Order: sequence, then structure tokens, then C-alpha cells
Amino acid sequence: MTKAYKGLPMEGVVATWYARNTARDMTRFTEVARLVAERVRPRGAVLEVAPGPGYLAIEVAKRGYSVAALDISKSFVRIARENATRAGVDVDVRVGNAAAMPFANASFDFVICTAAFKNFRDPVGAINEMHRVLKPGGEALIIDLRKDASWREIAEEVRNMQLSAWNALVTRFIFRHGLLRAAYTADQLAAMARKSTFGRGEIMSRGIGFECRLTKDAYSA
Repeated sequence: MTKAYKGLPMEGVVATWYARNTARDMTRFTEVARLVAERVRPRGAVLEVAPGPGYLAIEVAKRGYSVAALDISKSFVRIARENATRAGVDVDVRVGNAAAMPFANASFDFVICTAAFKNFRDPVGAINEMHRVLKPGGEALIIDLRKDASWREIAEEVRNMQLSAWNALVTRFIFRHGLLRAAYTADQLAAMARKSTFGRGEIMSRGIGFECRLTKDAYSA
């Protein structure tokens, strides 16, 4: 399965705008980092796929984990590296495609992907790569926008982002005309999980989005 829509070209001024605006509220990054810490052994190896500016990867690294991050955007890789250096943490940030990851088999205890999965051209290929790079018994967690999120729910989410009036207007436009169109339904996600090498997945609603939890069998190669 491939899709033509790849989201906004997150390079240059667009990447800088996104990084600046998502930094206004770090709460969601610390919340997800706590979720990761609850599910990964101390000092475990964590991969973030499509980290953007790297805020989540940095929060996870601050908790003592070995963290790598992979993004197709050269601008985001540069920004994430700079942010990690300023934060005083070591994050291995690389340029790469989610469907062809530059990591060895069984490299990570946990893989996390937030707010980016809907933009992947080859979503099943990306899930298969998550399975490949996970250690036996490892988990992958995908968090993204629900296709059936209501406009009222989205408007409330944007209000909580602490954006300027102009940036809030731009963000609502992006949600309505880009992100919702690219998002998946729960049935679509379940079908992709079944088609993947995981063979199954657990999908739960989370605010305007979903959590898709995928576990690699303990005996998998």
C-alpha cells in the first residue's frame, strides 16, 4: 500500500515554523515520554520515527534511555541535533525513510512515532521496518490523528496549543485541508497491522487521535 499524499514539505521555513510553534507547549512531549518510560526497561534502546524538531526524543533521552531518531527531512534532522545539543543529551539523529530504516535487525526495545504516520507513503512498509528493528518482545507505539475526530474537538485542541491568532488560523486550516484528509480510520489501521509482519495491533482512541500498539513476538527472529 502506498499513498501519494506526503504532507507538507517539512523543509526550510516550514520546518522552522513548525518547530517554533510546537515548542510553545511541551506538555504533550513530557506526557508521551512518561508513557515510554512506563513501557521500557531502564536504559533501554528507543527509536523515534519522524521526530520533527526532536522534542520527544530529547525528553526520552533525559530519562536515561539510549535514543535514536530518524526523519526524512534534512531540516528537521539539523534542528533536532541542535536542540539535543542545547539540551545536553545524546540523541543519534539520522536522515532516512521510515520504510527503509538504516538500522540493524533487533536494535531497539521500543519504537515510537507520533503525528507523522498518516504522511508516510508506504505505511505498511514502515510498520514492517518497525518490526524488523525491534528486539524480540519489543513494542512499537504509533500515535496520530483520528480520521473521525470532530471539528469541535480539533478546534479545542488548537486552542490549547497557545498559538498566536494567526498561527492558530493557519493550524486549523492545515487540520481541515491536509491532516484530516490524510488520517486513517481505526479499521484501516487494524487492516494494516494485520497485513504487517506484526500480524495484529491494539488500537485505542486518545483525544483527537489514536494509539496503535504493536508487539513483536518474543520468539521472532
